[in-house]
Amino acid sequence: MHDIRAIRENPAAFDAAMARRGVEAMSSAVLALDEKRRGAIHAAEEAQAEQNKASRAVGAAKASGDEAEFERLRALVAEKKAEVADMQARGKTLDAELTEMLMALPNHLHDDVPDGADEEDNVELRRWGTPREFDFAPKEHYELAAVRDGLDFETAAKLSGSRFVVMSGAVARLHRALAQFMLELHIEEHGLTETWTPVLVREEMMYGTGQLPKFGEDSYRTTNGWWLVPTAEVTLTNIVNGLTVEEGYLPRRYVAHTQCFRSEAGSAGKDTAGMLRQHQFEKVEMVSITHPDASMDEHARMTRCAETVLERLGLAYRTMVLCSGDTGFGMLKTHDIEVWLPGQNAYREISSCSVAGDFQARRMNARMKPAGGGKPVFLHTLNGSGLAVGRCLIAVLENGQQADGSVTLPDALQPFIGGKTRITADGDLA
Repeated sequence: MHDIRAIRENPAAFDAAMARRGVEAMSSAVLALDEKRRGAIHAAEEAQAEQNKASRAVGAAKASGDEAEFERLRALVAEKKAEVADMQARGKTLDAELTEMLMALPNHLHDDVPDGADEEDNVELRRWGTPREFDFAPKEHYELAAVRDGLDFETAAKLSGSRFVVMSGAVARLHRALAQFMLELHIEEHGLTETWTPVLVREEMMYGTGQLPKFGEDSYRTTNGWWLVPTAEVTLTNIVNGLTVEEGYLPRRYVAHTQCFRSEAGSAGKDTAGMLRQHQFEKVEMVSITHPDASMDEHARMTRCAETVLERLGLAYRTMVLCSGDTGFGMLKTHDIEVWLPGQNAYREISSCSVAGDFQARRMNARMKPAGGGKPVFLHTLNGSGLAVGRCLIAVLENGQQADGSVTLPDALQPFIGGKTRITADGDLA
């Protein structure tokens, strides 16, 4: 959420920041509502002062025996009391309207985010590895003989509908091994703290990280008001919701492996084959809570954590800086890491690592108390996939496929699959 004081001080800069997001100039509307809110608050304060003054005078009039003045002042106290209540209620209503307006506006962008309309205008930052050359036409993951029995979309459709999968045997074990490998790497080498969190959250937690109010249709809500998390970003970031922490508490770096749930609203007909875009999937999510001065360095660090997963698995990738038109609603800057999928002959996103600045912290009222004293300041938050487990499974299967339908597995996974090195064309680990 945006700082109303910053908008008051420089409305032109705020409008320019929103223009980069494709949002029309909003400062006039925001400031007009803010002025009404402040006016109601000021009127309530003035009425309260007059009520207090009249209340003090009531006793004096009573003591002097001036019944007429006593009755006049008593009526004035009642009148001002009603006026105070009315103005306070109006101020509260206007404050809620202002908050709702500000919550619907996207974060501003970092200065070095390139301008652009969509993903076609994203800028490549670097790439690692060389896509494997095949002496046969590579297949997509769901076409491989090795996973014929391990990826069951028909049974999943019977159980739950489209965009679900039932995994079994070697494929299920490989999927689990990938998550375990990622967790161990992030915990042992990258210094992240393993965390287990719920997948059902209160509505205010979704507001805190920016999924609400704008993107409610992208997530699932239970009949009693809980929301299913679209990613552990929601729970991990909201650990500091409402807190003021000491500077020495920072940075906090979390990692969690969770189920994730997305309705995929607006993606009808897109990536419907296989398990690239599912309603239920797993991610190993990274979240950092940092000092405001450290967040951009932390963003580079988090990106490297995600890239390292792919390098250890021997998977070619490229890292992109998202342009203004493709950067997420609540993010200051985002790096997308795209892994090479030979079955699609394309790089596809497997991780987004983003820095939100103080945007989420303002929504959560999460602050830091400076070590040297002074007024508490808002924290900075970051999140990133480290990685999306299902998409990583796809990449391992497609890049390791052999002409006979079997799949050779990365050496880094052997400790997590009993030393096995491949999935045979019959679907067995060997």
